[in-house]
Amino acid sequence: MGRKKIALVGGGQIGGILALLCAQKQLGNAIVFDIPEKEGFVQGKALDIMEMRPSFGGDIDLAGSGDFSKMAGSDVVIVTAGLPRKPGMSRDDLLNVNIKIISDVAEAVKKYCPKAFCIILTNPLDAMVYVFKKLTGFPKNQVVGMAGVLDTNRFKAFVSMELGVSVQDISALVLGGHGPTMVPLVRLATVGGVPLIELLPADKLEAISKRTAEAGTEIVKLLGNGSAFFSPAAAAIDMAESYLLDKKRVLACAALLEGEYGINGYYIGVPVIIGAGGVEKVLEVSLTAEEKAALANTLEAVKKTVAETKL
Repeated sequence: MGRKKIALVGGGQIGGILALLCAQKQLGNAIVFDIPEKEGFVQGKALDIMEMRPSFGGDIDLAGSGDFSKMAGSDVVIVTAGLPRKPGMSRDDLLNVNIKIISDVAEAVKKYCPKAFCIILTNPLDAMVYVFKKLTGFPKNQVVGMAGVLDTNRFKAFVSMELGVSVQDISALVLGGHGPTMVPLVRLATVGGVPLIELLPADKLEAISKRTAEAGTEIVKLLGNGSAFFSPAAAAIDMAESYLLDKKRVLACAALLEGEYGINGYYIGVPVIIGAGGVEKVLEVSLTAEEKAALANTLEAVKKTVAETKL
């Protein structure tokens, strides 16, 4: 069998944390890719983690490279390459710069590992995953965007902070685009099986939903230069692990919809089952009129960004 192979495209903050998590969870051998000018930088990150492995007993191999041909045979490709957000920038400001980057990556993945399960993190997410799918022509179960897992984790974290309970016992779901129009399904959230709406007043729930939608921006402002990296990396690894270990986890992901939720031809955050077949199934939730309106609103935002890609 041998070990699984994971290509991490983009050697920035998220790329480094992804490599660390791959090593700690022993998911497979990983290579961090970046532009040739930054090859030494990613090789340094990989070597640093290699030298850390004795501390946690990890036996996978890590490397850094500026040569895309080394991704040949990868089982999973996680794409974080692109310009990160700076204060005052919207995700859409990144569009034109990041389209060029994602196009180069799509070409390389198509050439060197056409069977890989591809997880896209580059912003603006819903448009970038659409572009990657269009340019590779891969089947829809093979290309997915990481957004909903992160948005859901953020929602759970804020509920835990508010109630003073374990994050492990909070179950929640955030639908829609990755951005200010996302739709936390508050009425479905539970804490140890108890409905969240019975534990917190409406104004608190509203504040948590709002903070979740603006969570990325809150971190961008606090950091002052750059965007979140620990939480997005962990969310992407949840998805990769579910695929590699065929866990069949139900995770909110940006998946290509073909009629589900009345949406056709767009990537949008919905609950899906991720297993060895990639995105194996989209789960449909009955929505209230208000939730449907919120999802329609998020779809308009996604359509607008996708239209700007001109693909």
